[in-house]
Amino acid sequence: MQIAPSILNADLADLAAEVARVPSADVLHFDVMDNHFVPNLTLGLPVVESLMKHTDKPMDIHLMIEDADIWAPQYAEAGCYSVTFHVEAAQAPIRLARELRKLGSRAAMALKPATPIEPYADMLTELDMVLLMTVEPGFGGQKFLDMVLPKIRRTRELVKRTGQEIWIEVDGGISMETIERAADAGADVFVAGTAVYRADNPDEMVNALRDKAPAAGH
Repeated sequence: MQIAPSILNADLADLAAEVARVPSADVLHFDVMDNHFVPNLTLGLPVVESLMKHTDKPMDIHLMIEDADIWAPQYAEAGCYSVTFHVEAAQAPIRLARELRKLGSRAAMALKPATPIEPYADMLTELDMVLLMTVEPGFGGQKFLDMVLPKIRRTRELVKRTGQEIWIEVDGGISMETIERAADAGADVFVAGTAVYRADNPDEMVNALRDKAPAAGH
């Protein structure tokens, strides 16, 4: 079980210090939004590159942008540990996943809540991780969508059939109240923004969330 604090919910004016507040994090989740694919605008590659100079934590990049085929490889070239593109925004997802791996990053594919996993079952072996949005992408602080739980279960079953180790990450509304449900359904990487950075002690919350998520039988 891995906890990925979302720094979108941190103090963006002092990201280096904010990252230092969560030393127990497994990875750092960084949301890139372009105000086209989602109705919000955040930070991009120059900020990611700058932040990487101030932390040894692996960067888990989530691209909520159009033209993912063009931009995603640039994050891999910059040395990001994992790069996630939205399948809804990728013109050639298999080619893109292979390019990310060739450049040294883990290749991950994200799906919005209403996007089914089944059409992509045959390409799961091209991926290192599947990210399932448990809120509509674009803003932090939203309520967890329980309607995604069956999709998490179906994705876990499809992953099992591949015989490969493919992580399932959930993003949106993860808290002490929801993480168990997501873990029981089959998720093993949990993005937590509001729950972590609005806690009195963010690092204690990271550990509490990890302890709360049961080692689901997958």
